[in-house]
Amino acid sequence: MVKVVECIPNISEGRRLDVVEEIVAEVRQVPGVTLLDYSSNADHNRTVISMIGEPEKVLEAAWRLISKAAEKIDLNQHQGEHPRMGATDVCPFVPVRGMSMDECVDLAKTLGERVGRELMIPVFLYEKAAIRPERRNLADVRRGQYEGLKESIKTPERTPDYGPKVLGKAGAIAIGARPPLVAFNVNLGTTNMEIGKAIAKGIRGSSGGFVNVKALGIDLSEQGIVQISMNMVDTQGTPLYRALEFIKAEAAHFGVPIVGSEIVGLVPLDAMMDVATYYLGLHEFSNEQILEKHVFGF
Repeated sequence: MVKVVECIPNISEGRRLDVVEEIVAEVRQVPGVTLLDYSSNADHNRTVISMIGEPEKVLEAAWRLISKAAEKIDLNQHQGEHPRMGATDVCPFVPVRGMSMDECVDLAKTLGERVGRELMIPVFLYEKAAIRPERRNLADVRRGQYEGLKESIKTPERTPDYGPKVLGKAGAIAIGARPPLVAFNVNLGTTNMEIGKAIAKGIRGSSGGFVNVKALGIDLSEQGIVQISMNMVDTQGTPLYRALEFIKAEAAHFGVPIVGSEIVGLVPLDAMMDVATYYLGLHEFSNEQILEKHVFGF
């Protein structure tokens, strides 16, 4: 069986689309790697890139992408609503076929060592690849963002796993291994960030909400909205519809409407079928039957 791994680098650029295209082109130039998707958001000033292929080929594509992003993105000039600490902010590996999580951890460590040594970019291993338990959670790794990390990286508790203890214009990068997750955002018809923060706190696992949800309130006041930006780390444990219904209920409590939602990047088919099952009331059908009846029209 041919081994297949997915890699989802997030770069800190979502406004200069010509720069995004230059960086994404690095992936396209690696034979045997398939670029699945890339999605830019100007408010977040961030692009999420998804690629798939055999491990060594994906490893090479990730290296080329990180190198180009370090060349093209200056964190000293970067502003955006999404937390970030590097030109390539995160780079996780996800097992797809014939791959174990341990093998993805090995890929993360191999890439991290090379990035730290050749590009002189500080590297923090996170999630399943974390060497230190306090670095499993990405939010803890990225605490203080680029600006705060400039000073804190000099302290023992913030020493990177690879690379120098100093930040250049490319910042630092978190490289890791993890199961699939879904980036799911819900927009509220308000500019009141206190409401957004309260709802994000209510749904976020670390503050007593859903254990499989990471959430932030994002200020998108220029669009007249506040966004609840979520990482759904286990859509079987916490389906997308459950998160949406919770937010709808909390927003109604504040007298605020839901004005939209979005998925960034890719989403497992089963997660979307669960949503269809819930909202169409098709609980008596299997996912395969729903596809045949309501998607393919059989």
